[in-house]
Amino acid sequence: VDVRVADLDLVNPYFRTREARIPLAEKGIEVVLPHERYLNADLPILAPQVAGMIRQPSELTILDAGGDDAGVMVLSALGDHFKGVDLKMIQVINPHRPFTETVEGCIRIKEEIEATSRLSVTGIVSNANLIDETTLDTVYQGYELIQDVSEKTGLGVAFVTAPHELVPMLDSKRFLCPVLPIIRRLTLPWKRASVYK
Repeated sequence: VDVRVADLDLVNPYFRTREARIPLAEKGIEVVLPHERYLNADLPILAPQVAGMIRQPSELTILDAGGDDAGVMVLSALGDHFKGVDLKMIQVINPHRPFTETVEGCIRIKEEIEATSRLSVTGIVSNANLIDETTLDTVYQGYELIQDVSEKTGLGVAFVTAPHELVPMLDSKRFLCPVLPIIRRLTLPWKRASVYK
């Protein structure tokens, strides 16, 4: 599958697609980024190739725009390019992040994302995790919340994520959607520091 990813996430400084650009490239995934001199700048810099990616998408084209209205602001600037494009806008929800601990909070974030981006959310993903502290209950409880969000919004749950080491222990009967195993390749900066000693 021909896959291209554009990193538009200007908000989250820790787990951005740009941090994994080298291993993704090794797997044949093209990562579209701002010019190298702006790579670590938290500025709304849009690589010119992004508009081209939208107009002429690959088999799978992903725009990683972050998880709130500030993160998707850049999408509103691309609005004209989305006309006539088969677009799926997925809201990825982690109930252990600020403002998404409740159904009401998740819906409020959804509405803010839609108002800012001028696009409609078409599906949701349960990404309940506490990084290294994630347990089976973390995944189950996150999915229960997402089910409630789904019922209140009418949006389908595309899939649930879970750390790959927990997937064999999950009771698959508890889910009405696929479970995507996650292998985390990125490390928090303060954990990376020990590598450079």
